[in-house]
Order: sequence, then C-alpha cells, then structure tokens
Amino acid sequence: QVQLVESGGGLVQPGGSLRLSCAASGSIFGIDFISRNAMGWYRQAPGKQRELVAGITTGGSTNYADSVKDRFTISRENAKQTLYLQMNSLKPEDTAVYYCNTNPTRFDWGQGTQVTVSS
Repeated sequence: QVQLVESGGGLVQPGGSLRLSCAASGSIFGIDFISRNAMGWYRQAPGKQRELVAGITTGGSTNYADSVKDRFTISRENAKQTLYLQMNSLKPEDTAVYYCNTNPTRFDWGQGTQVTVSS
C-alpha cells in the first residue's frame, strides 16, 4: 500500500508564500509513483468538504481551482519522486489542511499538512 506524506505547511501572514511537498513510500509501488500517476493537491478547511485545488497529469498539464489560479503552482520532480505546491499571495481563506493524492483519488489519505494564513 502506498503511503503519501505531506510536509511544508505552517503559519504565514497574508501575502506570504509556502511550498508544500508530497512523497510516496511504503511499497514497491512507491517507485516512480509520483511520475506514473496523475496527481493532485487537495485541501479541507474546517467545516468544509475536501476540494481539489491543483492537478497535474502524467504529461505535465496542470489545472487549478479558480480560487487559487495565478497564485498556486503544482509541479513534480521525477528524480526525487516528489510533488510540490508553490503557494504565493496567500489569503486567510487558504487556511486548511492540504493533502496530496492521485487525481482522481485512489489511495488512502495521508495526515496532510496544516496551512494557516493569519496576521
């Protein structure tokens, strides 16, 4: 079973930036997992449903939720088998727990990483 591990969250002021990372491990299927699958970053704010905020296909095409377009950038580094989410111009409404998974989701959720945007 693949385990997805997110990191890089924290407390940041409005207008600030963070870069989230996601790595896959736990089984032989973790090898090349990030590069062999369409991946996504998701977030869940308190009292709200989890939503997809950014996706990347195996070919490198990306898509974003309207709420984060032009502020967030999804990318992956195949050599490190790591998925990234660069978040700029953060707003308080970006506060949430952020998760990575395939897109569409096919694996258990990891613990996520908390992002809090507050002054």
